[in-house]
Amino acid sequence: MRPFRIDVPDEVLDDLRSRLAHTRWPEAECVDDWSQGMPLAYTRELAEYWAAEYDWRSREAALNRFDQFITEIDGLDIHFIHQRSPHEDAFPLVITHGWPGSIVEFHKVIEPLSNPTAHGGRAEDAFHVVCPSLPGYGFSGKPSRTGWGVQRIAQAWETLMLRLGYQRYGAQGGDWGAAVTTQMGRSGGPGGNHCAAIHLNMPIGRPSAEAMANPTTEEQRALAALAEHRKWGTGYSKQQSTRPQTVGYGLVDSPVGQLAWIVEKFWAWTDCDGHPENVLSRDELLDNVMMYWVTGTAASSARLYWESFKVWGQMGRVELPTGVAAFPGELLKAPRSWCEPVYNITHWTDMPRGGHFAAFEQPELFVEDLRAFFATVR
Repeated sequence: MRPFRIDVPDEVLDDLRSRLAHTRWPEAECVDDWSQGMPLAYTRELAEYWAAEYDWRSREAALNRFDQFITEIDGLDIHFIHQRSPHEDAFPLVITHGWPGSIVEFHKVIEPLSNPTAHGGRAEDAFHVVCPSLPGYGFSGKPSRTGWGVQRIAQAWETLMLRLGYQRYGAQGGDWGAAVTTQMGRSGGPGGNHCAAIHLNMPIGRPSAEAMANPTTEEQRALAALAEHRKWGTGYSKQQSTRPQTVGYGLVDSPVGQLAWIVEKFWAWTDCDGHPENVLSRDELLDNVMMYWVTGTAASSARLYWESFKVWGQMGRVELPTGVAAFPGELLKAPRSWCEPVYNITHWTDMPRGGHFAAFEQPELFVEDLRAFFATVR
């Protein structure tokens, strides 16, 4: 375990500003919405703010309020936040981000989870929070060989939790974090890993033959949303799951390219009423983009799609207690009926608002649901 602090060299920040100043811009889109991608006017506005007003050093300092470490697992450096609770009987919890997210997603929930009495909760709600950066993401190492898919990451997280001294713990995740957490749930229990229960904000469900033949009203909405996503929303995943190296060249070289590749997903996947800044601040959007830019991880992060995209929905049933927070703006919102065959669901909350980046968008609802669910398994 090596203590770690984020400390981006000045030359990286100088290079960023130079690249932003010399951006080669395309012409504007031919529509008056986001249907052809991130609009030119907003992209230029955000890039100008990034270059002239965004203060990385203050944002870096804010992230460094968390205790961070690097440890080597299976030959790869894994970066993680480890925020221990001041409460002695806190429950260990590993929370996992996805793409195009990062540890930044959790900056508003780590303190309420680890120190609830300072944030309106009870001592018995406390967690020891472990928040790793996925392999190839953020400040974790970049795999140089194939094999770092969902199953291996789940095994690495088990190694990490045991290395920290946690013999029994919970796991939480959305997006790729949901896939990793689902795998941990599959392996948990007697004879497996030490995970006791899992909580998801994007459960991996699939329609039954009956649902396809005679769908309920809720299932009709879910099937229509799935068809729409497959038609208009899967270009990024097809590229990243088939040619991650190719897409990486442009994104690692161009900060505006990296910004647009990510921010468009925050427009599409947040519950934002048409604009991402309705739910997240401009600085928060750029904090997350910086996790990819300063680390040059566009290609290495995309490789997780190449490694695991085909096995995303092919995992067996999770028998461990499973909690689900179902947010209305979720990218792929599977009805409970689709999730029941995959998980032993003991807790399900239909949220009033929020989308794909649950902890980022609706931290209070997220924290409240984790407290409620894990109280049943402590």
